Amino acid sequence: MPVDSVIMAKDVTVVGLGADGWDSLDTAGKDTVLAAQTVLGGARHLALLPNVPGQSRRTWPSPLRDGLAALVAEAEPPVVALASGDPLVSGIGTTLIDILGRDRVRVVPAVSSVALARARMGWAAETVTTVRVVGRDVRRIVPALAAGRRLVVLSSDETTPGLVAALLTDLGYGASSLTVLGDLGARTESRHDGTAASWDVTQVPRLNVVAIEVRGAGPGWAAGGILPDEAFEHTGQITKRDMRASALARLAPAPGQLLWDVGAGSGSIGVEWMRAHPTARCIAVESRPDRAALVRRNADTLGVPDLVVVEGAAPEALGNLERPHAVFVGGGATVPGVMEACWEALRPGGRLVVHGVTAETEALLLEQYRRRGGELVRLHIERAGPLGSFTGWTPARAVSQWSVTKGES
Repeated sequence: MPVDSVIMAKDVTVVGLGADGWDSLDTAGKDTVLAAQTVLGGARHLALLPNVPGQSRRTWPSPLRDGLAALVAEAEPPVVALASGDPLVSGIGTTLIDILGRDRVRVVPAVSSVALARARMGWAAETVTTVRVVGRDVRRIVPALAAGRRLVVLSSDETTPGLVAALLTDLGYGASSLTVLGDLGARTESRHDGTAASWDVTQVPRLNVVAIEVRGAGPGWAAGGILPDEAFEHTGQITKRDMRASALARLAPAPGQLLWDVGAGSGSIGVEWMRAHPTARCIAVESRPDRAALVRRNADTLGVPDLVVVEGAAPEALGNLERPHAVFVGGGATVPGVMEACWEALRPGGRLVVHGVTAETEALLLEQYRRRGGELVRLHIERAGPLGSFTGWTPARAVSQWSVTKGES
């Protein structure tokens, strides 16, 4: 029988544990775990349980998602999975629901570390932005940085607070207050306070959350607006801010969706796409190694280190990539096969935006517009500047922009 059909016949109860482990559960939670024939969880969580004769205990596979279906399929019911705090806050509960479906997963949450951190700080939920850097680069906090904002950072381990403090200081936010809350909810709960610039605490628990009140005069790269051109390192190959705003309005970044940035140059479109939402994804395709390196640096600097860079020329480099929800072609549209490959790969309902500045590209876009419809516009930008003792307008090179949404098939 296929694994998927075996899984659909089983239910999983996900039980959230507080920092005190077994003692954090109420009677109903303990009874649920004790009655399970199979308990799934991390080694740390499983070690917190009392011995139950005959009960099978299995640790999570690695990589987790790839092996999770088979692990559940092999488990003897009833099956319990252990999680930290609220299993639906960046937890295993979300992953299990994605794989099994909502009807097969029951969630018994504990108070999340985010809620506990806000309680300790006295911060209302609507005033706080949560950033998860567990197993990820701390530069993911950059899009959330702006003076006056409050952040709760879910740490990867005991090194995270120091890395966060150094990053804040480097970016001009050294005056920010840091509170490291360790082992929240446990008898060993701890608290360390300081500022990013003066942070010198080296001994913090492995399980910790960093609460930040952002202060200082950093670069103002918080998500929510189009970045200035000066925020990007580039050699002239950049989609300028006004053109970038027009392209992004048509690309319509959305949670969880994937963009192909083809002929990425400096990567400005892909970076902006990912900064629009923490779950937005991008694959930047660039044929020149020096520009590919530039895309990586801009992604790191501007807080989207998960942006994927593929070095190679389109259309060949596009062949084995995940199908996108949106595609931006900023260069190379006239290369034979590029437009066709992008269109074929685009998911139904996906958006395609192409920019061109040459007569040859404009002719191609006109042909595509006649063939597939959409919107074809020519964008002209003029900037004021000195003209002798007066002020005059200097026109930039016009950009032809074709945008289209692929119909359902």
